[in-house]
Amino acid sequence: MTTPPPQHPPAGPGHSWPPPSPPPVWGPPPSAYGHPPALNGFALASLLVGLLCFPPLGIVFAVVALVQIARKGERGRALAVAGLVVSLLTTAVLVTGVTRYAEHFTGAPGRARYAEQVEGQLTGMDELRVGDCFNVPGGDLLDETRFTYRIGCDRVHDAEVTAATAIGQNPYPGKGWLEETATDTCWKAQDAYAMDSWALPGYAEMFYFTPSPDSWQNGDRRLLCLIGTSTEEHKGSLRKDAGMLTPDQVTLLGALNTVDQALGRVPDRELDEALPEHQKWARSVDEALAAEERMLQGVTSRQGTGPAAAARLREVAAARKEWQRAARAARPGDFQRAWDAALSALSVDTEKALRGSYGLSTRVPEWLQPGPDGPGTGPGRGPSAESV
Repeated sequence: MTTPPPQHPPAGPGHSWPPPSPPPVWGPPPSAYGHPPALNGFALASLLVGLLCFPPLGIVFAVVALVQIARKGERGRALAVAGLVVSLLTTAVLVTGVTRYAEHFTGAPGRARYAEQVEGQLTGMDELRVGDCFNVPGGDLLDETRFTYRIGCDRVHDAEVTAATAIGQNPYPGKGWLEETATDTCWKAQDAYAMDSWALPGYAEMFYFTPSPDSWQNGDRRLLCLIGTSTEEHKGSLRKDAGMLTPDQVTLLGALNTVDQALGRVPDRELDEALPEHQKWARSVDEALAAEERMLQGVTSRQGTGPAAAARLREVAAARKEWQRAARAARPGDFQRAWDAALSALSVDTEKALRGSYGLSTRVPEWLQPGPDGPGTGPGRGPSAESV
């Protein structure tokens, strides 16, 4: 069954036919069959600029392209998105590279101004040798930044190299082992480099640079031992090794320094918690004093040095008895009493007289000066610097 079309009123006066309705449009707009939309120029430019020259500008071009494409219906959205991504990634790589480059040459923000003021020739740490003097940016030997500027020791300098040696093997031994090894090695190196420790100025301190975990994995095993003098405007080398002293002076200082090194190795743990460790330490001090005792026995009859050597010999013998008693102590309290008696047995004045009779420095260093807890007990431990 069909429905007849509606009847329209006849044309005539007062009547008109309505205009025909436009036919429905199916498929793409007419432009799809004619000229395509224009390609947005900023979209292509963003990709090219991001890849080839200045990626931050590529980010700007990509954003402009996306805005124009949305407003004008232009082509190039995929290019603009690709340009934006590429420009962002390239910019990130560029920023990272510039930052690392700056850190390499300046060490840290604001470091450049220090580097400009450092006197000396920029020298790699692996190029420094025993006897070299150098400066560091800001005079801070504890800074993790490793920029060293070698300079003549006759000019003001921050530090002087006493040893440059390789330590350890794979794998990385840990920070504790490195610190303990470096401390012991560098004190021995300093005592060999500047044997008359009493002649060192009060501001001279022992420092060291050790490999970091990362540099250790890359094969770095270099330990650098230093005498730091950065707190004062120090000029001149502090070197006074065996080649610059008489054989008798070398023999005496070797014995005295060995005792000082032994005294300085006090166990880190408290006496109440580690009596066996302290007993072992007491035995090591006794052994060092025994070596000094044998040396003194051979010079007590010498003219000039004999009386001072004999006085020191008596004190060493008394101190040894107390250290031996400490090594046998059954209780921490017994060890402490023997320890105190052993330290009191050795007089600074007697050692001063002995050093003077050998033509050595008689200036008593600060670490042997009496303090609030009594007389000094051994070589001072200066701060240390660990490498990165």
